[in-house]
Amino acid sequence: MSEFYDSLETRSAEQREQALCQAIREQIAHAKEHSVAYKLLLKDFEPKDLLDVNDISKLPVTRKSELVEKQRLTPPFGGMEAMQNGRLTHIFASPGPIYEPGTARTDFANFARALYAAGFRSGDLLHNCFSYHFTPAGAMVDSGAHALGCSVVPAGVGQTELQAQTIADLRPNGYVGTPSFLKIILDKAHELDLDVSSIKKAMVSGEALPPSIRTGFIERGIRVQQCYTTADLGVIAYESKAQEGLIIDEGVYLEIVRPGSGDRIADGEVGEVVVTSLNPDYPLIRFATGDLSTIMSGESPCGRTNKRIKGWMGRADQTAKVRGMFIHPEQVNKIVQRHAEISRARLTINWIDEADQITLQCETSGADQSLNAAIRDSIREICKLRGEVELLEPGSLPNDGIVIDDIRKYD
Repeated sequence: MSEFYDSLETRSAEQREQALCQAIREQIAHAKEHSVAYKLLLKDFEPKDLLDVNDISKLPVTRKSELVEKQRLTPPFGGMEAMQNGRLTHIFASPGPIYEPGTARTDFANFARALYAAGFRSGDLLHNCFSYHFTPAGAMVDSGAHALGCSVVPAGVGQTELQAQTIADLRPNGYVGTPSFLKIILDKAHELDLDVSSIKKAMVSGEALPPSIRTGFIERGIRVQQCYTTADLGVIAYESKAQEGLIIDEGVYLEIVRPGSGDRIADGEVGEVVVTSLNPDYPLIRFATGDLSTIMSGESPCGRTNKRIKGWMGRADQTAKVRGMFIHPEQVNKIVQRHAEISRARLTINWIDEADQITLQCETSGADQSLNAAIRDSIREICKLRGEVELLEPGSLPNDGIVIDDIRKYD
């Protein structure tokens, strides 16, 4: 059986650039014809103006904040969609809120290639622990798994004992979800004396995979690889068995630009990841992810020839990803507005005992424990995450404009 999903993965740089240039021209033409938003956004640019892939830098960058506003004015997708009638199968909702389409297109989020690189093959039974509740991750994985010929246990999140018992009963070959939840399931199975040794491979995403966590999985006989995804774009890059950087998916064109601009920077410099999707149903063109990364030099030792990024290196803005969920400064502001006692607040994200922990530090006077509990409830409701609350005297927080302070460090 081939090491590669298809021949696209081993193309020469020249072949890939020529093919991408033609594909982007076709995507621009398709978007201008079928997308209300892109008809206006690209009105001064014609496909023939794209002489090579570098010319894409002439096009405007679309940021998530702009997409949220477009969706507010033109629900549900801001006019960015370009799908034919009958293609829409799902409307997902991610924190923000921001809405994403699920479509009838096979492998609509490009997960099959990443799953294949992680060792999944036709006939495998995959235990999918990404959420099926509002957010698209669970359905994205299912679409890719089915394209590969895999069966899926739609496990979702939570219910740890049932997760462990189901794995012991059904004996799935592999796991897909966040690395922290896999560790929780394995620990629970050990506590309950359940045999979950059928899990031999895992593809993880949604949060960092620190070396200590990966080593722990290897010691349990599980090969773990990660992929870089967003709810808007699907898979952007994925890890191979070489585990030397993340290989850019063949279904996207990726640039690294100077944060806050659309200006491309040299390979090796750290900047913001901007992606053009070749998905015809939702043709996001020069979409700024808000994530920082850098292009690595050379090719992967695994034989795949596309460029590699170093992986997630932080946020270009103050948005952060915690346990697979984004937290935006606007959400922190909603919490402050809900509780008149809070004058200022800062959300701190830390890595403690091999898990993400969030603490909302609030300046307030005359606080009591009932306020503490009420703010914790607001965090859970608005951010969809559990968090701690620290009540401080007025003037305690630095006057530096930081709303979300990500201080996580991984050994």
